[in-house]
Amino acid sequence: MNPSTLAVILVVFAITALLYVGYSTVSKKLQTSKDNSRSFQIEPLDVEAFRNLVDPAEREYLRRRLPAPEFREVQRQRLRAMADYVHVAARNAAILVSIAQAALSSSDPRTVETARHLIDNAMLVRRNAFYALFRINVALAWPNSGLAAAPILHGYERLNGSAMLLGRLQNPAVPVRISAM
Repeated sequence: MNPSTLAVILVVFAITALLYVGYSTVSKKLQTSKDNSRSFQIEPLDVEAFRNLVDPAEREYLRRRLPAPEFREVQRQRLRAMADYVHVAARNAAILVSIAQAALSSSDPRTVETARHLIDNAMLVRRNAFYALFRINVALAWPNSGLAAAPILHGYERLNGSAMLLGRLQNPAVPVRISAM
């Protein structure tokens, strides 16, 4: 195959992948914005299940135990589940940004500092979610490629701690949890 033909094919594929990621992100956002009653509710995320999905040892275990075609299908299912977890983490992070922005007007300096920290963590999770979704969608085409959602898991765990601290500072009687038990 001619190298220039290969380059054209790769460019067309990259553009198609970007369009697909953009379309899936926009359509998912439109679906969540239609349901306004749920749009401001934090959806608990099962961190342990998410951790299992991004664990490289678990992936290698499946690769060794399953025939190649079956591994690719199982890996695609895991990647779709991973994308769902990333969407939930990004949506929760967006909600936490708005909550933390409201807390910035507090007279308590510790609450304001915690709110700023929460905004920083939430914005980082949202940015990383965009890149993770892109890499997950690429991995759906090539299930043998590496996983991309581990930074989201670690960022979400930090976000959970910041949200719990802000919640305790604002209203000590009401527990705040963004992760499922």
